[in-house]
Amino acid sequence: MATLPTTNRPPVPALFKVALAPVQAFFRLEASSGILLALCAVAALAWANSPWSASYATVFDAPLRLEVMGQGGHFTFRELINDGLMTLFFFLVGMEIKRELSAGELRTFSRALLPLIAALGGMVVPAGLYLAFTHGTPAQGGWAIPMATDIAFAIGCLTLVKARVGHGLVVFLTALAIFDDIGGILVIALFYGTGLHVEWLAVAGGLVAVLWGFNRFYVRNGLAYALVGVALWYAMHHGGIHATLSGVVLGLAIPALPTRPGREVLEELAAYVQGLVSQPDDESARGAQLLHIEEALEDIEPPLNRFVHLWHGYVAFGIVPLFALANSGVDVSGMSFSDLLKPLPLGIIVGLFVGKQLGIFLFTWAAVKAGVSPLPAGGSFAQLHGVAVVAGIGFTVALFVGGLAFAGQPALLAEAKLGILTGSLVSAVVGYVLLRYVARPAQAVLQAPS
Repeated sequence: MATLPTTNRPPVPALFKVALAPVQAFFRLEASSGILLALCAVAALAWANSPWSASYATVFDAPLRLEVMGQGGHFTFRELINDGLMTLFFFLVGMEIKRELSAGELRTFSRALLPLIAALGGMVVPAGLYLAFTHGTPAQGGWAIPMATDIAFAIGCLTLVKARVGHGLVVFLTALAIFDDIGGILVIALFYGTGLHVEWLAVAGGLVAVLWGFNRFYVRNGLAYALVGVALWYAMHHGGIHATLSGVVLGLAIPALPTRPGREVLEELAAYVQGLVSQPDDESARGAQLLHIEEALEDIEPPLNRFVHLWHGYVAFGIVPLFALANSGVDVSGMSFSDLLKPLPLGIIVGLFVGKQLGIFLFTWAAVKAGVSPLPAGGSFAQLHGVAVVAGIGFTVALFVGGLAFAGQPALLAEAKLGILTGSLVSAVVGYVLLRYVARPAQAVLQAPS
């Protein structure tokens, strides 16, 4: 039997292994992206209220200029993050929606119905409560802020109590958050534009047709999608629709299904490899042989899976935490508890904490009692209530919508951020306590003595 050749690679120092192990463990942790997001939000708050608070504004309001062939524009570092890098966040959202609709939990109407009903309740009730507090005030334009659920934070919170929450409820919350994202995307497109310009929208429509063609003919080249995506961003920006939504359109265009059945490809590969084994080893042909195998395997890996795998780490551990750092810095030095009772922050807090749990729980309870759909597998109504409370964590998209709703109104935007941070924190803490110490799994309820 042939032995593998030894390498001359130097051993990794033990101290380096010890120092690196916690970092590797952190990034393997399911809740790590949510934890990093929370740390960046806390860091932004601390920075904005520290003796170095002026540097916070200096960094994120720093003017930048980009020129291409003599054409360019002025923007700040924060605008680059919010309007540019967040397009990649929405690109990932679009791909996640596409994956769930094509091969995930939303692929059939029966699977999607209960989280859809829950999401409707989780959007309508919070928006209604917010308007009840802010109607007739300059703040009423932010009615969409408490509609959003931050999927990274919410799933991270459930991960901390995963021994108490069944997989069915995690899937339910994920699907609910995806429908929330779809609702938020529609709201941004319809209500937070800057005035429509038909000629640019026609250009955007043509680019969408190109993306449809890419999908139809199964284009797998990432550069082709990137070039059309940048052009679509530019067209939508000038067309009056918020340009970050070009990321969603691009994500939905990525092919989600393989070109050939997996079993067929694997059978062909098995025959090919068997043929190689029966022939003398030819080192000069090894590169071509490996390339043939890689190309065959690409036929059973949809481009969408490859793109999600490529971008997820950058978005979850780079772009979204940077967004939190740039947008969570609220100067609270001159504020008091009474500021939370102003209509704007109070409307957001009540919308996120009360509106989300009422809307999601009551709409879901009514659907289950009416026989429309059963409860998620392994879940109880008590656990459903805890998950509904956790869904009130509305961080990333809520901050994004707040920035659109109160652009050019820094005082109202600061109040909105205060409400979002407070409402999300209360929802996270109360939801965790309910799921950890109060709500019992369905199996425990069934086994409890009468």
